Amino acid sequence: MENDAATLYCPNELCQAANPLTHKFCQRCSTPLPKRYLWAAGDGLLVGSPGEILADRYLVISKSVVLDTKPGLIPQAPELDSLQNIKAYLRLIPYRLHVPQVYGVLSVADRRPQKEILLLEKPPLLADNTATQVQLCSQLTTAWRDATSMRQLNWLWQIAHLWQPLKTEGVVSSLLDPHLQRVEGPLVRLLDLRSDSDTAVDLSQLGEFWRQLLLQAKPAIAEFVNQISNLLIQKEINSPEVLIAILDRGLAELGRSQTPTIKIITKTDTGPSRQRNEDACYPPSGTMVSKPPQATALAIVCDGIGGHEGGNVASNLAIETIQQQVQQLTKVPYDHIEPSLLLADLESAVAVANDKISQRNDGEHRQGRQRMGTTLVMALPIAQDMYITHVGDSRAYWITKHGCYQVTLDDDVASREVRLGYAIYREAVTQGGAGSLVQALGMSASNSLHPTSQRFILDEDAIFLLTSDGLSDFDRVEEYWETEILPVLAGEENLGNVADRLVEIANSKNGHDNVTIALVHHQVKYFEPEVSLKAVMPDSLPVKVANSASIVQATLPEDNPKQKTKVIPETKPATNTQLPLHLVVAFLFVAAAVSVAYLIMRLRLPSNTIPVLSPSTTLQPTASKPPQERSLDNLAPGWVIKTSRETTLENKEPLPPGSFLEVIEKKPTSQPAGGFLVDMRLCSNEGTLTSADPNKKVGSRLPTSDKRVVAQLSQLKRFQVTVLQADNSSPCDSIPQSPDSQPPAPNPQTDTNAGDTNNR
Repeated sequence: MENDAATLYCPNELCQAANPLTHKFCQRCSTPLPKRYLWAAGDGLLVGSPGEILADRYLVISKSVVLDTKPGLIPQAPELDSLQNIKAYLRLIPYRLHVPQVYGVLSVADRRPQKEILLLEKPPLLADNTATQVQLCSQLTTAWRDATSMRQLNWLWQIAHLWQPLKTEGVVSSLLDPHLQRVEGPLVRLLDLRSDSDTAVDLSQLGEFWRQLLLQAKPAIAEFVNQISNLLIQKEINSPEVLIAILDRGLAELGRSQTPTIKIITKTDTGPSRQRNEDACYPPSGTMVSKPPQATALAIVCDGIGGHEGGNVASNLAIETIQQQVQQLTKVPYDHIEPSLLLADLESAVAVANDKISQRNDGEHRQGRQRMGTTLVMALPIAQDMYITHVGDSRAYWITKHGCYQVTLDDDVASREVRLGYAIYREAVTQGGAGSLVQALGMSASNSLHPTSQRFILDEDAIFLLTSDGLSDFDRVEEYWETEILPVLAGEENLGNVADRLVEIANSKNGHDNVTIALVHHQVKYFEPEVSLKAVMPDSLPVKVANSASIVQATLPEDNPKQKTKVIPETKPATNTQLPLHLVVAFLFVAAAVSVAYLIMRLRLPSNTIPVLSPSTTLQPTASKPPQERSLDNLAPGWVIKTSRETTLENKEPLPPGSFLEVIEKKPTSQPAGGFLVDMRLCSNEGTLTSADPNKKVGSRLPTSDKRVVAQLSQLKRFQVTVLQADNSSPCDSIPQSPDSQPPAPNPQTDTNAGDTNNR
């Protein structure tokens, strides 16, 4: 259907007035008008002619782009049997910063055999003020030449982080398609997902793709990119972990050429419908913090759960505990901070806060809904990095001049349903109990708590908004970021006024809850370094032996997928020099005589006599690869871990100090931070379980049989377990693994282990 005067209908169900496409607010009720541009998934798919209205709501903007003119209506969901075909999109929802999500489907049965067209929301598109002209964001290969060295390396770093989760879902070839790989300012964003073919996709193909970028790489990183590309192609880098570690070092070097300035302000308010404020924040409400001169900049927002039962106690206790924990972490100079360890430490700090609240609950004999708890979201800027950690439904948004991006995923029932592949998000949020939390601080022990920690590289000015649901509910941030927050980045507004207005919006447009926000303004000054970066392999990987590579034997075969690097022999070209024939014959005669004499001597010796080498006989030293230092960072199957204190892992059975566990398998999870799940075999435990709670029954020793234990790698780091070196003996050496034992089937999301927490 053609429509010469297409209109955008108000999403307010009490209004639903028609508005011109150019309006940002409803002309009748002043409700913000969301403009949801959707990408029709499919290679070169033509959905209709520009100006045509499909399904009485979708305005065709271009051949593959439509605008939803009725954003207040729930879109049509795919049929249940179609969910399997879109499961990759659903399971990758933790990566929606880079991967578009399913909005709904468009039925066009009367136009072609294909019954449904998949519509993806928040694709990498740029729209003008008329709302009728859009264009795709630039391809990475096109935007590459105009980017700074920091941004170029930032893009590669994001791709490296996406490699494993996309490979797990069978769509990693999407990262090798220039048409799909778009950039929106500092972000790498995919236009669509393509299923991998039957041919295996590996990192060497990524090296070939990156090699195309060499000619237009900035001088500071040109050699660095060249070295990484070659290492990938030669399969010396054959895991995303190694690639990320190398890129991290390069980013740290470039970070020396970037000077960040941080400003933080917080604001909390009881709201018009609550009697008291259950929220809490750090710094205290109304405080402005600047770095420099402050040595540390930290922002925390907590939303208490429990009402009169003590939500305010839980939120304030979490603030106090985490602030103290982070203060200790940030005493280390930033150039000595290992990002992966800091992410684990931040999760450990959250676990400490959780335990303090849980102990308070246990001490007061609180059960079920009587237990007090809190959500949490915090931001920690360090150098060019922003670390975000959250539990619950308090959110973090990343605002740049290019857009507003929600970087946290709510720990609620709706998000869990999507992650498990059961429903699309727009449908899941309409179900009963969709907003119920599946985890929060203080509700259970830390072994069943799974905070999410993420790290973002900042190469341009940005604002991070941390907020409780008093503001974020009903899409208020998405509606008002452009008019209220964006002017700060343009230098047209100050942070304090914006904080006041956001609280006012929360109270006037929502008003159903307390509201707490923190604004973190990150400003950047960058200059191109004059030095040229070199790619450096991580220290924990095997090092090549100098001057003896020709006789070094690799421990693992070259095609072993678990091998971290390959030892490339530095052999010299063989020469064509030949010995004269008579010398060869003489040499063979002498060798034969010596062999016969040695054999006669052996026959004369008694059978129990050990032959002794003649003093004149010397053994040629055999060069060998130095032993690999084992740690949690390069953990591999077959290695043994020893606990140093009472440790409670995924199976919830505490392990006493002195327990030995053999690593069976290490596999990635789908968390945004790129975590790993470790499957282990319990070999022995010599200790005895203890309990700080006198009313809690003390467990006995676990059997030293072939018991399987599962844990997240971050948990192992949190409990400070020890990885035994190759020359250390352990009980695992003598315990055969039962062929009948089967590993448990843990859910990487661990959602089923967490009890639902009702809405506040």
